[in-house]
Amino acid sequence: MHTMWKGSIQFGLVSIPIKMHAATEDKDISFRNLHEKCKTPIKYEKVCPVCEEKVEKEDLVKGYETTNGHYIVMKNDELEELRQEAGEKAVEILDFINIDDIDPIYFNRSYFLGPNEGGAKAYSLLRQALQDSRKVGIAKIMIRSKEQLAALRIYKNTILLETLHYSDEIRSAADVPNVPGEEKLEEKELHTAKMLIDQLSTEFEPEKYEDEYRKKLVQLIEAKENGEEVVSANQETPKDNVADLMEALQASVDKNKKKVATKKKGTPKTGSGPKKKATS
Repeated sequence: MHTMWKGSIQFGLVSIPIKMHAATEDKDISFRNLHEKCKTPIKYEKVCPVCEEKVEKEDLVKGYETTNGHYIVMKNDELEELRQEAGEKAVEILDFINIDDIDPIYFNRSYFLGPNEGGAKAYSLLRQALQDSRKVGIAKIMIRSKEQLAALRIYKNTILLETLHYSDEIRSAADVPNVPGEEKLEEKELHTAKMLIDQLSTEFEPEKYEDEYRKKLVQLIEAKENGEEVVSANQETPKDNVADLMEALQASVDKNKKKVATKKKGTPKTGSGPKKKATS
């Protein structure tokens, strides 16, 4: 697993050397823009619109736009000094809290933390302490020139670092347009909606959910690669003719009952199949 960051966890006076690895990967299928005539990938060059010159990497500086067309130029050594002051190579644990206190809207990205050389015992100590206390550590870390808020928790015997959004990065739900206030609901409608939720309630099994679009896209690419003719069925999904909310809810409940009944009918009875011999 590729190491993307090396540093340490500051846990009180204890320093734990660690390596950080990306815990997730983007499986999106990306495309290159090609020149249709010769199928050559298009180049994107940095050109100054005023000087009409191609600009090289060493000729670029960072600029913060204050008003339209006006910038404050920041030098690389100034930014580097700020990064060093923020402790770029340390994960500083500030507090310990209950993970239920963090609304999922705050979670951003996930990273595995593994011990670096000489850090196995201190790593195990923090891992066991987090596990026994059922707490998560709130910390700060510098990643790619940005100070990130993060939560340290246990995931399958590994310390996981979840970067968090700061509170001022979460937009106000009060600004969402057209959100209704308290509506007068019919008891029968609410009861049927809850019944549908009960029917569809199950344990979370992430393996059973697939990216259907990506799957079909891969099949299309493979078919084209093999020179197969690609034909689209273009079939529309039939729609149920439901007049109102209550009918839609009841139709959903009835439809789900049929699914459950079909599954039970196809399930073999207990005791069917070859019997195992008793062991002495």
